[in-house]
Amino acid sequence: MATLHEPVMRAEVLHFLSPRPGGTYVDATVGAGGHSDALLEAAGGNCRLIGIDRDPEALQAARRVLGRWGGAVHLVHACFDRLDAVLDDLGVGLVDGVLMDLGVSSMQLDRPERGFSYQHDAPLDMRMDPTRGPTAADLVNRLDARELTRILREFGEEPWAARIARFIVEARQREPITTTGRLAEVVRAAIPAAARRRGGHPARRTFQALRIAVNDELGALERAIEPAARRLAVDGRLVIITFHSLEDRIVKRAFKRLSQGCSCPPGEPCRCGGAALLEVMTRRPVTPGEDEVRRNPRARSAKLRAARRIAATGSE
Repeated sequence: MATLHEPVMRAEVLHFLSPRPGGTYVDATVGAGGHSDALLEAAGGNCRLIGIDRDPEALQAARRVLGRWGGAVHLVHACFDRLDAVLDDLGVGLVDGVLMDLGVSSMQLDRPERGFSYQHDAPLDMRMDPTRGPTAADLVNRLDARELTRILREFGEEPWAARIARFIVEARQREPITTTGRLAEVVRAAIPAAARRRGGHPARRTFQALRIAVNDELGALERAIEPAARRLAVDGRLVIITFHSLEDRIVKRAFKRLSQGCSCPPGEPCRCGGAALLEVMTRRPVTPGEDEVRRNPRARSAKLRAARRIAATGSE
């Protein structure tokens, strides 16, 4: 059997999803298949698992890990914000649970050639789906200083955003910035020495911001939550793991909105009868225990929020 890394908050995911035999579940960010494997095991293999991922390499890994479950698993190459379309294509109506484990995966970080990490010198790519879209190098070398500043501020919460953007523009005029190592050098030079001595690697926020921009991570999350909630059967569960405050804020606000009265889009006819769609199961985000953080330091920033479907819409 393929080697399986430990998925973040495995026990907590199973607790809130509460998988049961005969159910249909969607792992909308299947990655290497760790959560899906645990879910199938908890259901005794007697359920349907639809795994979605935008990263073809992740799907290959998931195929190896989940192969032992045979026909119970269906893997699809797509971004998680296309969950509705994926289920329509498969002829699936309502499901019993949806999991989204967001952010960059260990598999992506640990492959220098994917260009996600400032720890290695590699092509400046950062695309989760390397078959489409602009790379981080494209953004760094084409965007003007104002737009680069906006990305670094909004997606990286970088206090030195304007200064870093200016240094990037000046550096690329001498030579295009095409590698992670070169970008990290430019960012390091832009941040004053006193500021570099605190807060971890000086390029951390810049790399996060560019990764989010390249993959439209926040936009995809905004688009994905309500359709996923509407695909749940009554008492179906939606579990979302985030890794930074920008993602967690989006999930918190969406869950609050969908748990308060009519949740239909403004200007459209009401399809829910004015009833709340979800009941929030986590008053505060659930975080990993100390033992898990010791085993897997990358889990430190993870936050889990869960909700369950409590009302059917009129169209169902």
